[in-house]
Amino acid sequence: MAGRRRGRGSNVQQQAPQSQRRGPRKALREPAAFAKSTGCESEIHHEKLSIAQARRGTPAHRPVRVYADGIFDLFHSGHARALMQAKNVFPNTHLIVGVCNDELTHKFKGYTVMTEEERYDALRHCRYVDEVVRDAPWTLTTEFLTKHKIDFVAHDDIPYTSAGSEDVYKHIKEAGMFVATQRTEGISTSDLITRIVRDYDIYVRRNLERGYTARELNVGFIKENKYRLQNQVEKVKETVRTVEEKSKHFVYRVEEKSQDLIHKWEEKSREFISNFLQLFGPDGAWQAIQERSGRVLQALSPYSSPRGSPSSSPTRCRSASPDSSSASAHSLSPPSSPPSSPSSLKKGARSSLKSASTNSKQ
Repeated sequence: MAGRRRGRGSNVQQQAPQSQRRGPRKALREPAAFAKSTGCESEIHHEKLSIAQARRGTPAHRPVRVYADGIFDLFHSGHARALMQAKNVFPNTHLIVGVCNDELTHKFKGYTVMTEEERYDALRHCRYVDEVVRDAPWTLTTEFLTKHKIDFVAHDDIPYTSAGSEDVYKHIKEAGMFVATQRTEGISTSDLITRIVRDYDIYVRRNLERGYTARELNVGFIKENKYRLQNQVEKVKETVRTVEEKSKHFVYRVEEKSQDLIHKWEEKSREFISNFLQLFGPDGAWQAIQERSGRVLQALSPYSSPRGSPSSSPTRCRSASPDSSSASAHSLSPPSSPPSSPSSLKKGARSSLKSASTNSKQ
């Protein structure tokens, strides 16, 4: 039975060619119907078909009735692929799906996550299913097959040991009514439950965060507070990560702006220095302006003694001999009045000779 087997996997997708799908397709606007408790009440004569006849195709009013059963807990893609294969195993197929109730399932397989009503409803909304049989038997009997006018039973061909039997489909295989499907590895109800059990704490914290109470989750007071504390810690970590990301982005923007400002400052500095040198350098415009203004001032100012004359020099001189001092005195004395006439020069010479003779006598 699909979904009964322990271990990993369900069924692999396997489709019949498009040309073989000649049977009428049911509308997808409504879910599949439930099978009547009295079984199939079709008035059409139901003759037994061989697999070869079914593969060649049957009239539209006489579809091949294929039965697939299982638990279908936590209905997943592996289940849907198995039913798709069963639906497409013959060109004109009416797929009947049997779902075991909770009592049988808990007795022979174990506790389920979904209730039987939830599992029935999940099957009704699968597009490949034409009819759903509630309270399906664990082992198929001749009476059940006749009641629902089942032509073939679809399941994977791995022997299914259960209820004291080595293979619950052994008598179906011997009767030539068995068609095999392939399992999908990596997905099964057991796999899904294993994931939840493995990450139990994460899912409990998730549901507490979503508003479920500790009583609904069957969690004690201490564990509840532990999980809530862990949720708070995770929130703080997430806030810290967010702040770190924003800080990194801010620092990056600041560095980018700083580099841009430094580059602009360097360009402006070079421009300022260049302008300064052009204005105040040796060959700059300011030097030319000073020279021109100096020439203009010199031209407008009155005559003055040349710079560096002896009278303006503050340098001290050593004491010299009387001759040298008299000579220097003569040389430094201001210019006398304009030269006298020749007669006055003669008179001066005579007077100087007289004074010299008088000094010698003394």
